[in-house]
Amino acid sequence: MSSTTESLSNFKEATLSIMSTRHPWTEFLSLSSLSLPSSLSQATTRIGINLTRFLFNYSFILLFILLLSLVYHPLSILLLLIAFAGWYFLFFTRESDESLTLFNLVSIDDRVIVVALVIFSLVVVAVTGVWLNVVVSVVIAAVVVCLHGALRTTDAGGLDDYESPYGPMLNEASAGSYSPV
Repeated sequence: MSSTTESLSNFKEATLSIMSTRHPWTEFLSLSSLSLPSSLSQATTRIGINLTRFLFNYSFILLFILLLSLVYHPLSILLLLIAFAGWYFLFFTRESDESLTLFNLVSIDDRVIVVALVIFSLVVVAVTGVWLNVVVSVVIAAVVVCLHGALRTTDAGGLDDYESPYGPMLNEASAGSYSPV
């Protein structure tokens, strides 16, 4: 039981960290920061670093593309907005040690809230029949995010504090300690 509570707490902390990665849209969309990567390795490094740096912006783009795909399904938009509001207010904005209390009578555990929200979200997608729209939107958003992440340079804007996903393998000082395969 404690592992479930711990994983819910980790999920909540990860989501709050997404909210902390908000950067100005002018920085995110700066055309002067775009250039072609010189190799596939550099492209994947850029994607990893930019995903870390602009996670909130990329999440917003995903939700915006999802909204555009559902423009002809207003009931789906309304129900999905209710689901997102439920996730936001019932799970993400509450403190980890704070349980939800109904009418000062019943205290509801985080696991019950998560299960209810997952079931509601899945029912909304299934009942409204927009599951294909959702899948296509997520694929399109993933392509847009990877394209922007690969094209945006990472050497400007104070990105020195972000660790490369390849770690010490790209560090020139330790290049001699690795033997070629």
